[in-house]
Amino acid sequence: MISRRDFVKIGSLSIIPFGFVKRLFSKPEPAVQAKFENMVAGVKPLTPEDYEHRLEKAQRLMAAHKIDGLFLTGGANLVYFASVNWGTSERTFGALLNLKKKPVWVCPGFELDRAKELIPEGQEIRIWEEDESPYKLISEIMKTLGTRSGSLAISPSTSSFVLFGIRKDAPSLELVDGAVITEECRGTKTEKEIAYMDLANKITKLAYREGFKHLREGMSPRDLSGTISAAHQQMGVSGGGGPQFGPNTAFPHGSRVLRTLNEGDMVMVDGGCSVEGYRSDVTRTIVFGRPSDKQRTVWDIVKKAQSEALKAARPGASCEDVDRAARKVIEDAGFGPGYKYFSHRVGHGIGLEGHEYPYLVKGNKLKLQPGMTFSDEPGIYIPGEFGIRTEDCMVITENGARLLGGMEAVSIESPFAEG
Repeated sequence: MISRRDFVKIGSLSIIPFGFVKRLFSKPEPAVQAKFENMVAGVKPLTPEDYEHRLEKAQRLMAAHKIDGLFLTGGANLVYFASVNWGTSERTFGALLNLKKKPVWVCPGFELDRAKELIPEGQEIRIWEEDESPYKLISEIMKTLGTRSGSLAISPSTSSFVLFGIRKDAPSLELVDGAVITEECRGTKTEKEIAYMDLANKITKLAYREGFKHLREGMSPRDLSGTISAAHQQMGVSGGGGPQFGPNTAFPHGSRVLRTLNEGDMVMVDGGCSVEGYRSDVTRTIVFGRPSDKQRTVWDIVKKAQSEALKAARPGASCEDVDRAARKVIEDAGFGPGYKYFSHRVGHGIGLEGHEYPYLVKGNKLKLQPGMTFSDEPGIYIPGEFGIRTEDCMVITENGARLLGGMEAVSIESPFAEG
């Protein structure tokens, strides 16, 4: 069974009343009945100019914070600023962003040829051999650049051994948190990035809708997951969803207990895909069979909470304001206080990573800005019975917010509007 957390790591046509069409699912059907077109065939990737603009913004922030260098190791930040996808390793590899010139690269000697295949032409690569310290090399590069204070920012995702290595072998450098640069740059998206996310979210919703057409008595979560993944693939991406059935839906990130589908079960699916590296994150909860009055009531409460969070999300509002708007609906309906039934924050930032800065949670007073992107995912989880979560991604606009990918949930029988 694929849990939601596992999925995040490997991270419209007509409205169908799913709750009342059980008779359609009396026997197994082909994995994907509909024929989808490749929806990413004409998507244009980021250009060298896009990366130049990112580096220029980083340099402006470095100057404003009196930071001389920013060291980026393998991961999303290196992809964002340098378009280089390099895995983590015990051998230090990365780019040193600076105020003087283009990024300077620190590379293990034996990886030089591979690095040259990935690093943009015209950028300096400095190597260290197996018996040498990459951290002394970083210090030497900083001196060569003629930095003012020796203030070196470290990106938040950097492994601790790199941080401790620099402290030991380059004690003259003043280490600071690089989040003031990476988060400020990545926290707001360009029109092109938002377009990628719009498409990714649309694809995932179409794939879910196809998967729900194939629900049948006795099927496993893996069966449903396979259908959803196949639909994603037809549309040109690698993606899917982690389904949970029945009482397992009361676990926000899924249960390890295998449960097959039975009459009256809640069906919750959470997952996504990416377009040009930019993620979707969608959750839908429906019923296999006729919903009970309690299931319908709770579904409606969750949907109202999601709508109120969307209304509260606007420039100048704080992150915690959005969380509070959703939580008030749920508490006022009797599913409180606090985290008793709505056990998590209302949303997280999303972009190159499924979960990233900033977060819509109590205590976060950061003001929203146009271009910020978040999940909007309130839920109610009743142990031993069922859980319901409705999730769409949203982008902050000049005067409010809108859902990405359209196809919002309409009712417990109609989880997707026309799209």
